[in-house]
Amino acid sequence: MNTANRLAPYMFMAPAAVIMGLCLLYPLGYMIYGSFLDWNPSQSIGEADFVGFKNYINLFFDPAFRESLGVTLTFAVSVVIAELVIGVGLALLLDRNIRGMSLLRTLFILPMMIAPVVVGLMWRYMYHPTVGTFNRFLKSIGLEGVDWLGQNALLSVIIADIWQWTPFIFILSLAALQSLPRSALEAARIDGATNWQQIVYIKIPLMMPVLIVTALLRLIDAFKVLEVILVMTEGGPGLSTEIVALRISRTATEFRELGTAAAMSNYLLILLLLLTVAMFAFTRFQDARAARLARQVQEEG
Repeated sequence: MNTANRLAPYMFMAPAAVIMGLCLLYPLGYMIYGSFLDWNPSQSIGEADFVGFKNYINLFFDPAFRESLGVTLTFAVSVVIAELVIGVGLALLLDRNIRGMSLLRTLFILPMMIAPVVVGLMWRYMYHPTVGTFNRFLKSIGLEGVDWLGQNALLSVIIADIWQWTPFIFILSLAALQSLPRSALEAARIDGATNWQQIVYIKIPLMMPVLIVTALLRLIDAFKVLEVILVMTEGGPGLSTEIVALRISRTATEFRELGTAAAMSNYLLILLLLLTVAMFAFTRFQDARAARLARQVQEEG
């Protein structure tokens, strides 16, 4: 009976583990194996020639791939930092009893509900050099129009991403704020802490574990953005907005180099794994720091 009780959890988990293995580990292994092949769509994976690390070495010295990687890092870091600043700022501003807060939250999350292709088309039309909303406004106040999707293409797609995904940061930040221990805030208020001091020394440190996980989720998603940039700029002009996900798609479909595309995917996977491990390590450090701060505040209170 004791043996059956010990095995019961594993028996219940077994179907999910098998499905996870088939749906996750098998495609991952297939991609890793394919990255060592000179493989094109006209061949089955068994017919492709094994080339070892040739695809990885060629990519490492490929200036176009390195430029795409640089564009990806610039885009991802820029949007995550901007969305964190704006989203957390809005959450701190609206962390109070306001009539119609439910309606306001619904309005805030509307951009997240729009399909990426629609977002790309919408912003592409607004950035149009002659009939776009932004240039028409600039001309109405006597200013010259801006070449949004030309010289400022990367900035333009960054603005579009910030508009769509800042609500995600806002909603999670507001939830984190409203779950903070009121005793800590009351103790700080009794000790004479100003609103700014409460934000800097109480609220932000206690929110940090949630903010780090939120930033990690957005960072991973930013590395995989494809549809919005594809619709808005198609990676141009030149390679100025060609992120790695878009280059992978082009390598596989236009250049018909499946092995090289798989190697690119693995490079991106390794980079995301390193970022994930680093941020989770930092999260554990912040969790311990927040716990110490909470205990200290409670003891002083």
